[in-house]
Amino acid sequence: MNIEIYRRTSLKEPVMIAGWPGMGSVALGLVTYLRESLKAEPFAQIDTKDFFPPDAVIIQNGLTSLQPPPRNTFYYVKSPPLIIFESEAQLSGRDSVMLIDEILTFALRMKVQCIYTAAAFPVPRSYRETSTVFAVANEKYLRDMLTKYQIKIMNEGQISGLNGLLIGFARGKGIRAACLLATLPYYAINLPSPRASMAIAATLAEILNLRVNLSQFDVIINEMDSRMAMIEDQMKAIFPFISQQQSEGMPSLEKEKTPDYVMKRIEKLFDEAKTDKKVAHKLKEELDRWSLYQFYEDKFLDLFKGTNG
Repeated sequence: MNIEIYRRTSLKEPVMIAGWPGMGSVALGLVTYLRESLKAEPFAQIDTKDFFPPDAVIIQNGLTSLQPPPRNTFYYVKSPPLIIFESEAQLSGRDSVMLIDEILTFALRMKVQCIYTAAAFPVPRSYRETSTVFAVANEKYLRDMLTKYQIKIMNEGQISGLNGLLIGFARGKGIRAACLLATLPYYAINLPSPRASMAIAATLAEILNLRVNLSQFDVIINEMDSRMAMIEDQMKAIFPFISQQQSEGMPSLEKEKTPDYVMKRIEKLFDEAKTDKKVAHKLKEELDRWSLYQFYEDKFLDLFKGTNG
């Protein structure tokens, strides 16, 4: 794995924004938008072909060719000094650590002062609600600075994938780093969420004094809203209680902040309760704590089918 620099550039203490594919395509949507809006120029790339062996061939006019490896490209903007790193695929395990080390070594070489990544924050809410931005940082100064921009701090949990790992490893290199997370509906984590990407773009534009036209998101958001509306209508038909919530207002983030690690813990408790009914009491407390019982009521009651009082 090595970095190929094909255009020399001199930037004074730049900030880096990095993004990989993830839930809601939040990070990738962000970096793609910034790259296009700021007319960023490519100047370097990481060769990762050894980590992505071809698993298919491309056919065109009856002829085959090998599928190219995912691109990992660095772009730059002169004013304000900015480096954008955009990757088309995630890595895991030792390979991901090697990739992160390459990126951070290059960041030190370019005298990067701070790194920002982005991620999704799934919550029980409607797509109609404004996306709220949370943040985590790898040191206190940056964390406290972000609160001045009306950003909420994520107090506990975890961020999976390279969008989270990069800021953790950056601390060991002495580089300030933060991840901005934007809320999106739980049911939409496998769909692009331009509303979440736009919320983070607006936040970074304020922090870094970027001149960007956020209206470019409008068309994409309107298209996705049409799809989201259809999904919510289908959910209402299957789960009637959602219709009542819509009339009363979907659970708001102020009332329910349910991070991903909580949802994973709930699923684990469900698995344990299948063989140990004593765990059900703990599971019920967790569901009530996060106001999620109504979402899981049928699944919870199924645990007791066939058992005697």
